[in-house]
Formats: sequence, structure tokens, C-alpha cells
Amino acid sequence: MSPTATFTQVTLFTDTDGRARFREHAIPLEEGTPAARLSALMPSGGMQLRESPVGFRSQFHCTGEPQWVFILGGQMEIGLQDGSSRVFGPGRHFYSADTLPQGAAFDGGVHGHWSRQVGDEPLVTLFVRG
Repeated sequence: MSPTATFTQVTLFTDTDGRARFREHAIPLEEGTPAARLSALMPSGGMQLRESPVGFRSQFHCTGEPQWVFILGGQMEIGLQDGSSRVFGPGRHFYSADTLPQGAAFDGGVHGHWSRQVGDEPLVTLFVRG
């Protein structure tokens, strides 16, 4: 029997210290056929498309509601409070779930992440609420 295929989910989350971090875990692709393996059906709460111009950069912020972020065009860099960052290009994704801890007041020196467009073409993203 062959091992189960998986999809690697990159998640941006709020850790117990209130800081945003990345982690990865596997989503099993146990449905479908050997030629088209599928995950279990996941619920969603709508989607939005966004285009960010060359030069776009946000301030530190938290995700309002958890959502998948798919990069359709251009490149997006996500920076964390610890100084690390990741760049996501077309066809890449992450699940953004770094919400403000319950009862906390936003502190731009502790909470959240920043995002920016990288390169010479606009950033085009698809957001799918989780």
C-alpha cells in the first residue's frame, strides 16, 4: 500500500506569547482517485480578490478572521516581530490565523505581522475565509 499523499499547510498563527509565528502541518489527501487525490471538504465563509500596487507595504496588524491566502500573481512577503520573513509567489499559499489574543489590546511591538508586495509586478491575492 502506498503512503497517503499530503498537502502542506503553512499557517501564520498567534503563539501563546502573543507573537505571530509560522508552522507547517500535513493535510491528508485521502479522497478522490490516484490521479486526482483530494482532501476532505473544508467549510469556507466567502472569498475576496485583492490587487496591491508595486510598493505596497502594510504596518504591523493582526488577521481579523482566519483565512487562506493564495498568491495569484506577483510576490508577497510576510514579516514577523522577530525580524524573520517569508516570501510567497504565484501558486503559493498560507493560512492566516494570527488573530489578536482574546482580551488583549493591539501592541504594534508585540502582535501581528506586516505584508508587502515584492518585485516589479502588482501583487494579486485570493482570500478565502476559513
